[in-house]
Amino acid sequence: MTSVFNGREAAAAHQVLTRCPVCGDDLRIVRLECPACGSALQGNFTLGRLARLTREQLQFVEVFIRCRGKIKDVEEELGISYPTVVARLNEVVQAMGFEVRQEDADLAGRRQQILDELAAGTLTAAEAATRLRAL
Repeated sequence: MTSVFNGREAAAAHQVLTRCPVCGDDLRIVRLECPACGSALQGNFTLGRLARLTREQLQFVEVFIRCRGKIKDVEEELGISYPTVVARLNEVVQAMGFEVRQEDADLAGRRQQILDELAAGTLTAAEAATRLRAL
């Protein structure tokens, strides 16, 4: 497959690999080339934090952004539970090189457990509210 840039035919662009298929380490871009004029730039370039994500993580990020960060909407669109959304979000945060505090992940799990008990009818709304405020 080819495409045309400024009247010149060029090979179709493929998505950039970010991990070495042999050892799994980060790949670096060492040459950039303009398809229109042929100018080239050599060096050591990175694509940034988003390039560290797997395809699945990028798809999750797209859904998360499309849902404007509303976890309930992400749950509905992907058909997964609140704890799973939070776990996937934490995976993305870690993959991008940021720290995920364990206490935040634990808190999200405890909050969801209270909400699940409320939905199952094992807690009253007042009991759930009291427990949520105590978190």
